Amino acid sequence: MIPKKVAVFRKEHFNAAHRLNNPNWSDEKNERVYGKCNNYNYHGHNYDLIVQVTGEIDPETGYVMDMKILSDLIKTAVLDKFDHKNLNLDTEEFKDLNPSAENIAIVIYDKLKSQINPQFDLKIRLYETERNFVEYPVG
Repeated sequence: MIPKKVAVFRKEHFNAAHRLNNPNWSDEKNERVYGKCNNYNYHGHNYDLIVQVTGEIDPETGYVMDMKILSDLIKTAVLDKFDHKNLNLDTEEFKDLNPSAENIAIVIYDKLKSQINPQFDLKIRLYETERNFVEYPVG
């Protein structure tokens, strides 16, 4: 019998400020590359986060993963750390890492992956705006 994998999704929301800036570049180059996202006084986003967990259904529970456990994990690992924060100034994760949507997605993945059963596949989709989003990993 071929194992049946199912993907489950949990959607969350957080608000955070950031500034995209490469300290190795001149102010002019930062402005040219990042535009408004390089605002010296930072700017904010209303992020939508979708966490996808894929795996086989547990025959005893009927779940891939208990969604309450996943929700609690996201709250502790992500929301409590990033919601209503300045990512550049208030978080250890982005003290030396440019908080682009791409980097935020990878940081969230790493925070969650280490706490989810390794038998599951994990994917992060992070919406920075309604039209701009990133996904990690790809493929």
